[in-house]
Amino acid sequence: MEAPAAPQGPAGSSEHTPAVEITVTSPEQMRELGRRLAEVLRAGDLLMLSGELGAGKTTLTRGLGEGMGVRGAVTSPTFVIARVHPSLGDGPPLVHVDAYRLSGGLDEMEDLDLDVSLPDSVIVVEWGEGKVEELTDDRLQVRIHRAVGDTTDEVRHVTLTGVGERWTTADLSVLAV
Repeated sequence: MEAPAAPQGPAGSSEHTPAVEITVTSPEQMRELGRRLAEVLRAGDLLMLSGELGAGKTTLTRGLGEGMGVRGAVTSPTFVIARVHPSLGDGPPLVHVDAYRLSGGLDEMEDLDLDVSLPDSVIVVEWGEGKVEELTDDRLQVRIHRAVGDTTDEVRHVTLTGVGERWTTADLSVLAV
């Protein structure tokens, strides 16, 4: 994996930490990135994953689940909308949400009671942009893009951007190793 860091300026009233860009060349590397990211996370963290269909959002989340040591296979919750994976140890549970089919924005998200789960859990929301930002001022935005011109269809560019005070002290560059 290769990782040049690219600074990101403030947007609106939210503070952004410098973005970290990582190139991933296989699904296994995407899972490994998730496992390493799990070491940085703690209860109360919200991750917003974006990227086209098949970009690797669920594969990254599967790695997070492995790294966090949670119960159950992490699969796409597209049809159930949300799945809770309790910790097998003393860590926080992983709440995995797929907001792809939700069109009502925050109203539909409120029905999931994510604000109640957030302080004690790590919440990952696929397709969450424009739907979960109001849950907290602090979040990690993860954007996954397919590499242009990649003939193997496996190369992805992952951009991690911390928003809010929680992420000002987190060293996301360690994920690029």
